[in-house]
Amino acid sequence: MSTPANTTPIRRATVEDVPYILGFIRELAEYEHEPDKVLCTEEMLRRTVFGPTPYARVLIAETEDKVPAGFALYFYNYSTWNGKPGIYLEDLYVQPQHRRHSYGSSLLFALAQELVEIDGGRLEWSVLKWNKPSIDFYKSLSAVPMEEWQMMRVDGANIGMLAKRSPGVRE
Repeated sequence: MSTPANTTPIRRATVEDVPYILGFIRELAEYEHEPDKVLCTEEMLRRTVFGPTPYARVLIAETEDKVPAGFALYFYNYSTWNGKPGIYLEDLYVQPQHRRHSYGSSLLFALAQELVEIDGGRLEWSVLKWNKPSIDFYKSLSAVPMEEWQMMRVDGANIGMLAKRSPGVRE
């Protein structure tokens, strides 16, 4: 990935980065007051991000000494209204000691660049309502809250219960 002036170098993660990625995920969960919710393991990341069918991608922001300082984990989505692909940013995290050094903005710049390269329509993510520092940071980069939309989720045992109601997909 190219690096615009005054930004941090960003690179694509490799399977060797799995321990860092999982560490960042755990640190983010601590920050969000949900450390016990992380079920992910290194093996899961190897299989689902770096395996034969990658379900997500990861960018790494590095210090001058090539030490990972933060990451962005994302995947592609699609807007039927725009008729274009998009990027959903699942996690953006920069370690506290590296904040205010352009790592977070550089990760977002790189995602925007990727979106332009695929002729994408939008970059989206969620942020906890109490996380004012992050909300202010995102707004400073032209992000706008989607207050008219309510996020919905089915997880855990409810996935199986919902799946049981399906007659299946015909070929």
